[in-house]
Amino acid sequence: MFDLTGKRALITGAAGGIGSEVAKTLKNHGADVFLTGTKTEELKEISKPIGASGYFAADLTSYDDLKKMFSEAVKCMGGVDILVHSAGFAQDRLYPAVTNESWQKQMDVNLNSVFQLTQLALSKMRRNGWGRVISMSSVVGCTGNIGQVAYSTSKAALLGMTKTLAREVAKSNITVNAICPGFIDTQMTKELLESNGKILENIPLQRAGTVKEVAAGVIYLASEESAYVTGTSLHINGGMMMC
Repeated sequence: MFDLTGKRALITGAAGGIGSEVAKTLKNHGADVFLTGTKTEELKEISKPIGASGYFAADLTSYDDLKKMFSEAVKCMGGVDILVHSAGFAQDRLYPAVTNESWQKQMDVNLNSVFQLTQLALSKMRRNGWGRVISMSSVVGCTGNIGQVAYSTSKAALLGMTKTLAREVAKSNITVNAICPGFIDTQMTKELLESNGKILENIPLQRAGTVKEVAAGVIYLASEESAYVTGTSLHINGGMMMC
């Protein structure tokens, strides 16, 4: 079950807590993996123990960088069958304090880069007659969150993009889905817990999720076992939001 032997996966945000676990888990299930992030040294350090086919440091707000990154992934692996958008950027501010620059960067990283990189990947996937596009949205893309107007807007927009694209590419045997993580145990959330220990009280399961639980969702959506699942969002949030 969940055998990805022969599949080639490109993961953005691969130096992050979720992204690195996703890359490792994809590799453990047989996929070739190509890692992307913003810092070469971090990617190099992560790449070796995973056994990645390659890595590329890129600025996701630059379309030229995205094209170079994708070309390098194709060069290293011979193609891209699975595209996992795990990169994300948040800059929390109340609505009146959000600058145009802050808004634009969050849209560029969280939304525009997903649109642009997916466009590049679809040509390869269509040619092969098989593909998986998996975007990391967020529970706040469904619920909203005080101080995260730009971030939650970008993550909500991903869900709309996911549904529309899923309809457009279904005939090419390509599925498009999103994952909506809730409060996941990473270095960033550890700092939040230290400043606000009451966060877990709003989660029915009374704990943070793990990166392994998020990666398990990615593996399912990347596999043949999910071939009849498209245009949907998988909520991994401990019950923070139920739909």
